[in-house]
Amino acid sequence: MKSFSIEDINAIINGEVFGETTNEITGLEQIQKANKHQATFIGSRKFAGLWKDSKASLAIVNENIDIEPGDNRVFIKVKNADLAMAKLLETFTPKAPHFETDIHPSATIDPSAKIGSGSRVGAGSYIGKDVVLGDHVTIYPNVTILDETTIGDHTTIWSGTIIRERSVIGSHCIFHNNVSIGADGFGYRPSDDGRGLVKIPHIGNVVIGNAVEIGANSCVDRGKFSSTILGDGCKIDNLVQIAHNCVLGRSCIMAGSSGLAGSVTLGDGVVIGGSASIKDHTTIHSGATVGAGSGVMNDVEAGKTVLGYPAVDSREMLKQWVALRKLAR
Repeated sequence: MKSFSIEDINAIINGEVFGETTNEITGLEQIQKANKHQATFIGSRKFAGLWKDSKASLAIVNENIDIEPGDNRVFIKVKNADLAMAKLLETFTPKAPHFETDIHPSATIDPSAKIGSGSRVGAGSYIGKDVVLGDHVTIYPNVTILDETTIGDHTTIWSGTIIRERSVIGSHCIFHNNVSIGADGFGYRPSDDGRGLVKIPHIGNVVIGNAVEIGANSCVDRGKFSSTILGDGCKIDNLVQIAHNCVLGRSCIMAGSSGLAGSVTLGDGVVIGGSASIKDHTTIHSGATVGAGSGVMNDVEAGKTVLGYPAVDSREMLKQWVALRKLAR
């Protein structure tokens, strides 16, 4: 178990210390659950009142929050408690699952595949023809990577993930359990005789930039003609659907259970709230935000926040909700 003094912790987050304690810090916890050997975080004034009854010996707090340290307790003021928390969580992160050998004997690797220096492939994984793995790639057990796929350095692929043929994956990416990359897009047309549906083949691929993280059970479908693209730094939550030929700019965020229909374009820094749905061939310009549960039917201007179903300017939607509540009375 790792153990840190207050001085050790402040050397990591570089804040201003108030109070004293003799307790060593061995972990991190929510303010109401923490014990005397754990640190907690207060990033909002609404949680400041919980500090006096908390058993935590240390709180990391935003510099605009005023609390008293109390007996044998300390708080450290920082500019941004959330970012300080991220640094400490990294410090306290347990070791990753152990690999007994870099390439497990039960993994199936095509002779034409190229495996970079320091890369590891877990039990039961399949690496197809002409696949290229960069240096220090980690493939956990039971991952499938099909033909002609390229994966950059320091990327981590967790168990159950399937990466279909001809995908291009950048460096420093993380794909969590059961991610699907490169499945066929959803495309059908009525048959000439009107008695069924004709499947539209999708012959493109998926291209994913650097430092992209994709949550468990999320899907990114291949393009119909060219590529479905996720730009550098995109962060995708669990249970997200990104359909064929979508293009995401840099550092977009999609929260859980949200979805993009085919050929949606997101600019840089777009935020899509949980369970929001975006209509096909729609463009959401850079810096825009789509509220949780919204349904976007039309293009969204840069920097705008939209809300509701169909989604409109958030201020207008809030006015509508207030008016409806008054009518309901």
